[in-house]
Amino acid sequence: MSSLKLKLGYYDYAGYCTFIVYALCSLSVPLVIVAMAQDLQFPLDKGGMAAGGGLHVLRSAALVLSLLGSSAIAGRIGMRRTMGISVVLAGLGIVLCAFAPQYCWLLPALFLAGCGEGICEALATPFVEGLHPQEQERYVNIAHGFWSVGIAMAVFVTGGLLTLGVSWRIVLAVAGGMTLATSLFYWLKPRSVQAYPESKKQMLIADVIRYTVAICKVPRFWVYCLGMFMGAGAEFCLTFWSAAYLQLNFQATALVAGLGTGSIALGMFLGRVGIGFFATRNSLKHVLFWCALANIPVTLSLAFLKPDMFPAVWVQFAVLFFILFLGGICIGPYWPSLQVYGVKNLPELDSTHLYIYFSAMGIPGCGFFTWFMGFLGDRFGLSGAFYMLPVSLVLFCLIIVLEGWVFPRRDLPEEK
Repeated sequence: MSSLKLKLGYYDYAGYCTFIVYALCSLSVPLVIVAMAQDLQFPLDKGGMAAGGGLHVLRSAALVLSLLGSSAIAGRIGMRRTMGISVVLAGLGIVLCAFAPQYCWLLPALFLAGCGEGICEALATPFVEGLHPQEQERYVNIAHGFWSVGIAMAVFVTGGLLTLGVSWRIVLAVAGGMTLATSLFYWLKPRSVQAYPESKKQMLIADVIRYTVAICKVPRFWVYCLGMFMGAGAEFCLTFWSAAYLQLNFQATALVAGLGTGSIALGMFLGRVGIGFFATRNSLKHVLFWCALANIPVTLSLAFLKPDMFPAVWVQFAVLFFILFLGGICIGPYWPSLQVYGVKNLPELDSTHLYIYFSAMGIPGCGFFTWFMGFLGDRFGLSGAFYMLPVSLVLFCLIIVLEGWVFPRRDLPEEK
């Protein structure tokens, strides 16, 4: 078993900051969407939920397009520079959202932000893996934990500012500005720091095609992709819609709604970092299955809780925050653990491209389920739409059981 001591350097911290601002960009729009919808005339409580979910569908399309081309870009100019470009694009897109005069102006701005986020999504994980190739299941989970730190920062700051009457436009401008500042990690490297361990071989388009064809021929790869689609959808729906759920169903202020999403973020951070310290390849399928199974009753409870079920307002929010916290713990390990699990079980394939294509299936899962949950919310209310989460988790559990126990891969070397 690996030592619990972590060996961190400059680029580890650059990666952590990138995960934080990536979360800021991803969550800034969902957290201000109620105020934004009122200002730009697509109010969520008057049939605008599908329009709100549609914003994330567009963002997801941009994410996938840029994600698929990211390896070719990194192969040409290097992983470090490509990461710097991705952070600039994401921050610039969010800043432009802050100046949108109408709903339609949000679309190109979010598309630009999505392009940057897609490259970041594709390369942030292999960026960390390149620093620690022998213990990626630990360092990748820990790095992904800082996504949750970014969520917490976003919800506390955003909720507080909105409650104080600060415009949602200023909130987005601040989030975008912080993201742009983070790009300096990749452009202004101190002289005393060792160079990032770039691949010595420049990747050509022919290499990308060859790796892609080899990956697509493996049936087990598609099983992991399906798991990414279902698990990512459940994860992002919980974070995307939780603030609106608290505001619309329990009349929470923007600050209280932000604290609710922050409860999810804290749970996700603890879940990911906890797994990161102790995970091994052989334990990952158990982590994935039991976390998903435990999350079914947790998310199911959100579908039927009503304000009149509680004797006092403080009890109501205490219970809701605790449920969201548990949901965050259980849902946190899905994305990084399933990616590492798939890469470890397909060692004959290129790991960077596997990470990219797993993300390429997870992002559409986020977009589709976010839109579909908004679609259901318009028809059955947001509480009714939350029934979708336990359904997706049941399907996720079924995928893990079939892949890990019914049809396991038996030709892998034992982990030392």
